[in-house]
Amino acid sequence: MTITADFKEQSIYRIRESHKRIIACLDLLDESQIWLKPNLALNSTGNIVLHLCGNITQYIISTLGGAPDLRNRDAEFAVTGGKTKTELKSLFNTVIEQSILCIERTTNEDLSVLKKVQVYELTGVGIIIHVTEHLSYHTGQIAFLTKLLVEKDLGFYAGLDLNKKHQ
Repeated sequence: MTITADFKEQSIYRIRESHKRIIACLDLLDESQIWLKPNLALNSTGNIVLHLCGNITQYIISTLGGAPDLRNRDAEFAVTGGKTKTELKSLFNTVIEQSILCIERTTNEDLSVLKKVQVYELTGVGIIIHVTEHLSYHTGQIAFLTKLLVEKDLGFYAGLDLNKKHQ
């Protein structure tokens, strides 16, 4: 396997992992909990999902994939409801699948060329790393909010021996 293929495969693996965890959290929350902001300094799970959709679309689907950049970042945080859990999940699923297709189609040149996105100039590798870590960061926020609201372990590591030593 080439380093390019491995990089893309590992990035997609982590994107799918975060995707699965966010969907699991959404499944545990009711409609009102999805839009609940525990305080004014925090965003709701719904806002974070919309923000992730905007970010992933702008960075991967638009900047790497060539689709028009129609993002309105401020609107992602201004929404206080109106989208159901089913609608959020559908939007998020679509964005994740489209972004994975874009990553799979990237060439060595796509990964090495500098591109401008927001206020940054990043290579394709930098764009994919940004999206992967940004998604992971917000997955942790959503997991925390979900645990706070449902008072339940999310079981992300159920059945795994995380105390196993390196061999």
